Amino acid sequence: MTSGTPVIGVLALQGDVREHLAALVAAGADARPVRRTRELDAVDGLVIPGGESTTISKLVDIFELREPIDKRIAGGMPVYGSCAGMIMLATEVLDGRPDQRGFDGIAMTVRRNAFGRQVDSFEAPVSITGVEGEPFHAVFIRAPWVERVGDGVEVLGRVGDGPAAGRIVAVRQGNLLATSFHPELTGDRRLHAYFVDLVRSAT
Repeated sequence: MTSGTPVIGVLALQGDVREHLAALVAAGADARPVRRTRELDAVDGLVIPGGESTTISKLVDIFELREPIDKRIAGGMPVYGSCAGMIMLATEVLDGRPDQRGFDGIAMTVRRNAFGRQVDSFEAPVSITGVEGEPFHAVFIRAPWVERVGDGVEVLGRVGDGPAAGRIVAVRQGNLLATSFHPELTGDRRLHAYFVDLVRSAT
């Protein structure tokens, strides 16, 4: 951490890495891609981006990052997962591949591709507890939703209207944050600013 600016990594194995890096910088962080253990060791927080959760799961093992990330999460490092990142943080995944493994960070059950296939991608308003202003214009792309949450998990947001109204799409457990949608694909940096503040408080 330098001059009060949190150093936040984006897991740069697959997915919306560049978009998250830009959003974090705009929100006041020193943002860096993370592909190696030494790069993980240098950050105060981590973003697991949207992409393909089964691919990310395999690449985490190939790059020998699973155990180091598990240890950092256990040690209290803040992590934000969007879309596939939400799946990677869940303790239980429905409709996932049998060999798919995440980080078991947030006590929740997530249904993979719950909203449908790529052609079923949609946008909807989502209000986030703790984030002031109008609802987020949330972009959902082959997105999961949360079917159940365990003790200690705070539901931060639900779909505001449409066929999926009421579905849980944003949660937090301690220093771990997850959303079904992709805030990095819009110009709204409030959720990234929320995470930057979380990292700053944790460090």
